Amino acid sequence: MQIKDTLAPSYHLPLAPLTRMQTRDITTHELNGGGYLALPDASGPHPGVVVIHEADGLNDNIRDVSRRFADAGYAALAVDLFTGRNRAICMARYMSGMLMGSVNRYGIDDLKTALTYLAKLPEVDARRMGAIGFCMGGGFAIAWACTDARLKAIAPFYGVNPRPLEVVRRSCPVVGSYPENDFTARAGRALDEALTREKITHDIKIYRSARHSFFNDTKSSYNKEAADDSWRRVMTFFGEQLAKP
Repeated sequence: MQIKDTLAPSYHLPLAPLTRMQTRDITTHELNGGGYLALPDASGPHPGVVVIHEADGLNDNIRDVSRRFADAGYAALAVDLFTGRNRAICMARYMSGMLMGSVNRYGIDDLKTALTYLAKLPEVDARRMGAIGFCMGGGFAIAWACTDARLKAIAPFYGVNPRPLEVVRRSCPVVGSYPENDFTARAGRALDEALTREKITHDIKIYRSARHSFFNDTKSSYNKEAADDSWRRVMTFFGEQLAKP
């Protein structure tokens, strides 16, 4: 599909003046499952970020997150882990891998392939790559970071941890955001302790008033204060970890 010049939409977060960016759908012929690509209109190469969706799949909210990254100067690729596959079977496999805590769970290879695709784009600096994920995608981000040294920073939102947790000694730096009123708060605290023990750079925060999916402004659990603060933390952390060498 043709690349489109897109005016950055009005997000719920404060932004600089509107900028232009390039966005397009990635077909299944280009990448297994396809995806959605958002690129800054400025000259690159730019740091790259893979955006991993929740169980809802690649929807408008995830596309919005990708455009926010492009607006901030990142090349963002939102993956689609469901298209072209049996969704029920995929979810069963994803949930099985999550419950077992395997770092080599079903879906990780697709994420590695997506990162390779993104890294090969001329607009992207392959030395500066990261990932962000929400719920199911947050768990994927943590597990993936333990198996792929190309990732230099990850931002899991309300994701569960791999097992045994000691495997995070192989992780890159982590900026994680968790709601207190959710089962993942315990995972966030455990991850914070493990990363501290392993002396891995991290910023883990538990939001007391927040619930699951607090970052998603299309859901009733959306919490503006937590969403705004977590986005600022991600931007600061990625800005530090994915800075030019």
